Parts: sequence; C-alpha cells; structure tokens
Amino acid sequence: MDNENKNIPMFDPTRHFNKKKEFYMKNLNNVFEHGCFINGSEISKLERELESYVCVKNAIAVSSGTDALLIALMALNVSSLDEVVTVPFTWISTVEVIRLLNAKPVFCDINQNTYNMDVNSLKNVITEKTKVVIPVSLFGQIYDIENVKKIVNEAEKKYGNKIYIIEDAAQSFGSFDNMNRKSCSVSDIGCTSFFPSKPLGCFGDGGMCFTDNDELANKMRMIKNHGCLKRYEYKCVGINGRLDTIQASILLAKLPDFEESLKKRIYNAEKYNKAFEDLPLQIPIKNKNCNRHVYGQYTIMLNDKKTCDKLFEYLKSKKIGCGKFYPVCLHLVDAITKDYKIGSLPVSEYVSKKVLSLPVYSELMDDERYFIIKSIRSFFEKN
Repeated sequence: MDNENKNIPMFDPTRHFNKKKEFYMKNLNNVFEHGCFINGSEISKLERELESYVCVKNAIAVSSGTDALLIALMALNVSSLDEVVTVPFTWISTVEVIRLLNAKPVFCDINQNTYNMDVNSLKNVITEKTKVVIPVSLFGQIYDIENVKKIVNEAEKKYGNKIYIIEDAAQSFGSFDNMNRKSCSVSDIGCTSFFPSKPLGCFGDGGMCFTDNDELANKMRMIKNHGCLKRYEYKCVGINGRLDTIQASILLAKLPDFEESLKKRIYNAEKYNKAFEDLPLQIPIKNKNCNRHVYGQYTIMLNDKKTCDKLFEYLKSKKIGCGKFYPVCLHLVDAITKDYKIGSLPVSEYVSKKVLSLPVYSELMDDERYFIIKSIRSFFEKN
C-alpha cells in the first residue's frame, strides 16, 4: 500500500474499538442500563482482575495516573518535612504531586542506556529527610528493582528511617523483570495510568494503585473517596479520585486482548530494532534485569539535537506521527524547584534534547511500520 499521502498517527484508539466494537458496546450498555456510573460493580471486578494479573493483594482504581501517585504519597503522610527522590526525565505528574503536598523534590540522574533511575546517582542524594523514592519505569521497562532496593535499605540502616518506594509505572504496565515480577508488584506501592495511549488504556483518564500492604490499601481507598469508606464517616482528608464505571467497563473490554496487544507492540518494536541497528542512532536498550519491555513508547536517541529536530520535522512532512518525550527536564522548571542549574544532572539534560518516539501501538499496520522504517532510512541516506 502506498503511504505517501496517508496520515500515520502516533496513536489511534479507534482502531481497537472498531475491531472489538461488539465487546465495548456490550460493556457500555450494561453500565447505561444499571445506571451506577460511580462505584459500579465494574470497578471491583476490574480491581480483582488486575490484582490477579499483577499478583498483588490490593488494587485500588483511581481517576488518573497522576492521582494514583498523589494518593500513594498522601497514604504515606508525605508533608513539607519530607524529601522525595525521583528523576527529572519524566512527565510532570511524577513531580507535581510532590509539590502539591509541599514536600521537597530531590532529583537524581538517569542511566543513558535505559533512561531509568541511575542507582549510583540515587545513592548520592538520599538524606535523613528522604521519605520516598519514586523510580520511573520509563518507556515500558521495569526499573532496576534490586539495586534501587539495596540502596534504599542501606540508607534506612544509616539514618534509622523507613524509606518507601513508589513505582511510577505509567508506561510499563505488563512488563516484568528477570524473576518474572510484574511492574506494579515490586514496590511498597505501584502506580499506573490508563491514559488512552498507555499499554492498557481506557477512553479517558484512569489509573490504579497496587500494594500488598492492607493498611496502605485501606487508606488509599479512603483518600480516593473523600476520606471515607462509608458515606459521611470521614477518617482522613481525601480527594475525589475515583475511577468512573464507564472507564472500568472499557478496560474490562480490553483485558482479554491485553497480552496479545503487548505481543504485537513488542513485535513492532523488534522490527524497528532490526531495521535501525545499522543507523547512527541508539535503539531502546533493555536493562539486563528486565525480562519483558512493553515499549510504552518506542524511543530512539539521535547523535545530536540538530539531527533529532531535523528528523522530527522530516517525519511530520511525511505525515508520520512522532513525539519528543521529554524535552524539558523537570529540575530546570522554576515552578517545581529553583535548586538546580543547567548541568546539574548532565545525563538527563543530554538525553532530553536527542530522543524521539515513534508509533508502536499494537494496531499499527505492517505497511505503516514499513513506511516509517523506509522514511527514516531515507532520511539518513540524504543526511
């Protein structure tokens, strides 16, 4: 098929809907018929399904990936007295929730190959005020669990304080490490997003918190529901952070195909890897501790910013959707912090100017993927 005049979107949620329309409409009609749009039975059903999938005791459905992180921090009583360590190369949600609670965000650098938290950098920034570490399982692969936990455990012994780990798994749901531990199951609390373009996406905002700690689970259930489990019995200050029933029904319609969807996403990524291996760019590199990378984003790194910008514009001229995730490092955003200067976290700053993400979703057609590959190879032949 000739793709010269065809738009190839970065992501198209209508494709799976049209393929499985009958299942979506059946679930949606059930919700419309029972009329329980908030806290309908689909919510608890989804929670049970995902507890089983992730292999954790508690799944708490919430209104977005951002609220999942916020609720997790609130459950740990994070306050202005605390520091929360994370990375600056991520979507702003990871950090804005820290500032919303008036805690201090402290940044460590990333690994240039995996884009995930660099454990040596982490070691240098934990202090006696550190209450939480938030590793981001960026672009679809689970973070370096054992080494992050080792450093956190050493810091706990040194300072005599409990330090919690919250995994930001917004892009890595379905990935697992070389011990077959699923993303969202390996930390005190795992948080994911169901934003439409995510590996498991709904048709709006949605998210989930996971934990094996029953006490934390109950507190998160209260926080997401205005601080109560029973109407008017307020136990803490909470938010309106509930997942709505319609979005739960959509996720339930997607779940039977989820593993097959991941396989196709991985297949697309592997085709890219093979096609680009001789080009002057860095293809995604899997952490040696990651068994399955789910490519929440398929991200390449170019040799310099100029080439990255030129390729970005070239692909746009070919009507190929692509994205720069993330061109702004959060430690340099004044609204977040003024404690850092350019050069403070050199790897994050270096990477942020040179990465480009390509369409990789499971409904991407073979001829579209072929055209993307052909276009990128053509770009390098001309440049």
